Amino acid sequence: MIKKDKKEKIIKKFKLHKEDTGSSEVQVAILTERIKELTEHLKVNKKDNHSRRGLLKMVAKRKKLLKDIKANDEERYAKIVKGLKLKEAKLIKEDGDKETGSKSE
Repeated sequence: MIKKDKKEKIIKKFKLHKEDTGSSEVQVAILTERIKELTEHLKVNKKDNHSRRGLLKMVAKRKKLLKDIKANDEERYAKIVKGLKLKEAKLIKEDGDKETGSKSE
């Protein structure tokens, strides 16, 4: 559980305007912090499968939010990824194009 003062610092750092508490950037930042804390918990409590399921749900939600941010504004996406020090995943193209390695018939 994130402490109130830590959550306020995260919101202050990633908010888009004065009263912003729920934009995608803020949600991603808060989820990232919760994921970090839960990951540490799971290192100690290896058999806590209920928390592991919650962690997977949070990771999926963060991924969806990041995908949405990237689709709308790549500059905002780059800023949030850099600010949170996340690995930039290669998102699969929607049209199904594949790069190299396909065999011709």
